[in-house]
Parts: sequence; structure tokens; C-alpha cells
Amino acid sequence: MIEFEDVPPLRDPIMIAAFEGWNDAGETASATVLHLIETWDAEPLAALDPELYYDFQVNRPRITSDTGRREIVWPTTKIFLAQDTPLDRDVLLVQGIEPSMKWRGFTEELMDFATDCGVGTIITLGGLLADVPHTRPIPVTVTSEHEETRQRYDVEPNRYEGPTGIVGVLTDAAHQADIPTLSCWAAVPHYAGAGPSPKATLALLTRLEELFDTLIGHADLQEQARAWEHGVDELAASDDEVADYVHSLEQTQDTTELPEASGDAIAREFEKYLRRRETDD
Repeated sequence: MIEFEDVPPLRDPIMIAAFEGWNDAGETASATVLHLIETWDAEPLAALDPELYYDFQVNRPRITSDTGRREIVWPTTKIFLAQDTPLDRDVLLVQGIEPSMKWRGFTEELMDFATDCGVGTIITLGGLLADVPHTRPIPVTVTSEHEETRQRYDVEPNRYEGPTGIVGVLTDAAHQADIPTLSCWAAVPHYAGAGPSPKATLALLTRLEELFDTLIGHADLQEQARAWEHGVDELAASDDEVADYVHSLEQTQDTTELPEASGDAIAREFEKYLRRRETDD
């Protein structure tokens, strides 16, 4: 671990992690962490040595001149510290790239850092391609391996079986270390997952607001989400097969996931609306 700054005393810290690559359809998870870094003015704290974990023919270094002189920026995983948050606790934000090799060593380094900092909860973010329509709310699934955490946040256990990415490995390592975890995944329409999906990022961010019971600034994400949906609308309209497929997905989702319309749900949504108006004002 390359430390940029000494770690100050932290207030009941949590860690939120996202990784570019297999776990990041539509750049959903990585864009969410980047949004949190910018919104909360997070400062870089540490980074993993890229020489140990990355194949530079897969993740190539870049030449930039952002500082006024040309320099090479190496691909790696960085840890940022956000202390000015509405959570009344500090947040460690892991902005990473899925490693090319030595996954266990990579995970051990992150877990050692989290343990040394006294992290009480680890939240991992992901995006996956799914059979969902772009015209409907983006589904976000939240799971946990810890029974108390599931009861606290009213979420389900993770029953997935199959290939996994570094997000799954990190979640398992946290579970083995008895650190509570939450895993949040946004479903990105597979026919529109080639580029960034701001609508999915907005959905993931909104789900974090619900988990934290607080508001996080959205900046221009809502406008980006509307523009993205409009662009996919135009794509679907130009191809009858795609349009028919989207219509079938809409029918399936509308019949299997009826909108929640209880009095409590309406009251919660109205309360969130009022709180956001106060924040915007």
C-alpha cells in the first residue's frame, strides 16, 4: 500500500468500493463512487502498487498534462477519505480497477487497510447487464451476508452462484473477517450497456440515499439520465426488432413488478420530495 497521507482518527468509518471492469456494466458503480468523491470533496489517502496487480497491456498507463507538464498516470486502485458527509461518520471510498492478477493479495491489502482504520461496514457497488427495459426505473438489488445487517436494512441474502468478480471476492473476505457488508447492484439494459448509463448510476445513488436515510446531491445526473433515455428511445425507434423487444420487456416488468402504492410508501416518497426541495433551495 502506497500511503499519500497519514490516516487521521476516523469517526465510525464505512468503506464504499467499486471497480471498473467485469463488475461495472454501464460504468454504473465506478461513476457512483466518482460522484461521491466529488460531492463530498474526498481527499486521496492511499493507493495499491499497480506493479503487483495489473497487466499494463490490458490496463495501459496514460500520458497526461493535467499538472502543466507531461507525466504518466499508472492504472491502480485508490482510497479516498470523505469527512464532510451528511452521515455523521467518515467514509473511505475505494475507486478501483479489477486486478489482472494476485486477487487474494489485492483483497488482503484492502482488508488490512479497512481493519487498521476500524471500518465497521463495507458496501460494494456493481452493475450488471440484464433483461430490463430502459423506459422503466432501473432495478437495484441489495443483499448482505450478515443476518443483523439484513434485518436492519430489510434486504435479502445473496443466493447467486456462478462466476464472480473482485466485488464478490472482497465481500466474501469481509464476511470471513466478520465485517458487515452490503452489496448493491444496478441492472443495466443489456441492449444499451455499451456506454455509460447515468440512469443506472442515479438509481444506485438513490438506493444509497435510502440505505443511509439521507440526501446526496445529484448534480446534473437527472438531466444526464433523461438525455440517455431519450437517446436509447431514438435507437429503439430506428429498429423495429429492438422496439418490439423493449415493448415485451416493458410488459413483463409491468405485470410482474406492480408499483408499490401503499399509504406508507406514498408518505415516504412525499417526505423525500420535501427534503430534496429544502436541499435545492
